[in-house]
Amino acid sequence: MQYRNFGRLDFQVSALGFGAMRLPTREDGEIDEAEATRMLHYAIDHGVNYVDTAYPYHRGQSEPFLGRVLKGGYREKIMLATKLPSWEVKTAADFDRYLDMQLERLQVDYIDFYLLHALNKERWPRLRDLGVREWAEKAIASGRFRYLGFSFHDDYETFKQIVDQYDWPMCQIQYNYMDVENQAGVKGLRYAAAKGLAVVVMEPLLGGKLVGPPAPVQAIWDSAATRRTPAAWAFYWLWNQPEVSVVLSGMSTMGQVEENVALADASSIGMLTEEELALYERVRAQYRELTAIPCTRCGYCMPCPQGVDIPGNFATYNDAVMFDKPEAARGHYAWLKYAYEVQGILDRDVRAAQCIQCGACETKCPQAIPISEWMPVIHAVLGEGQPFVMALP
Repeated sequence: MQYRNFGRLDFQVSALGFGAMRLPTREDGEIDEAEATRMLHYAIDHGVNYVDTAYPYHRGQSEPFLGRVLKGGYREKIMLATKLPSWEVKTAADFDRYLDMQLERLQVDYIDFYLLHALNKERWPRLRDLGVREWAEKAIASGRFRYLGFSFHDDYETFKQIVDQYDWPMCQIQYNYMDVENQAGVKGLRYAAAKGLAVVVMEPLLGGKLVGPPAPVQAIWDSAATRRTPAAWAFYWLWNQPEVSVVLSGMSTMGQVEENVALADASSIGMLTEEELALYERVRAQYRELTAIPCTRCGYCMPCPQGVDIPGNFATYNDAVMFDKPEAARGHYAWLKYAYEVQGILDRDVRAAQCIQCGACETKCPQAIPISEWMPVIHAVLGEGQPFVMALP
């Protein structure tokens, strides 16, 4: 296993981290504990020393599972990270309530990295004003966790503001070769690393979208002098960068664990040639050529009077077309309503179904996209399962 610096901390982290969000499951949806245990123990036995989970993963069963399987010396071999469910915090008392519950579920005396889960421009000010920084210092002093971090889903400016408002030792961002300008992006990666933060990368395969690419993309990978799987190309792009501390993989099969451990073992900073790096530009351009809606996510169309996340709906539709993963896009579209209602991220449904075709957005769109015509199409395709279209009639 290759090991990398973890920001300014005196810790060498394995290039590959084990994400406990996509563990194998049985037909009833429960974790297949025998197989998941075999996978996790294999990864740790082969050098993985960073394990990541969170309060809601596997409907709340990921933490208790880890509490059971990290016994027998495995807990001592790894750094354990879990996350405060930020959307559930209503009062300052909730900080202790959730941490105590998670320590019990994990069956540990302390957590190495305790992250504020999925911070954005709404959640961070609320937690900050409830005194989360001051509370964290007391929790660290009492030995309940060692370091405070955060995971992030929002834009670069919000990311930069959060980084600047606390002496964070680490953060976790969504990052892959398609997300160089999305969310924190490459600017966020480099900004955080320059300030001494360890940067933990999630979604290296974009939820599996970068595996099994459409034929035009696969043809570009096949043109390389060195043949690699699409997963290998995605992982090596990340490990090539010195600012990346550890890449999390939510593995669901033993085959994925074995492959990813082997890839991590062969990884190194600066391993890709200039010719290989140029392939990523071609792949990125090819994916973008496959989009149906020419949205650049500039956000000029926002806010929508009905609360519709216009760029988000376009991105979900385009992802389905680009990556040839329609069912994944439909699942994400359905999840949006559930997540916003249950987690309280917003107080309304942001899906395309809420569009009333008022046209207020269209005069603001630099790309002249007929937004009010696309919205019912998006809902019909993603919400009702009708066939995809690449252009409006």
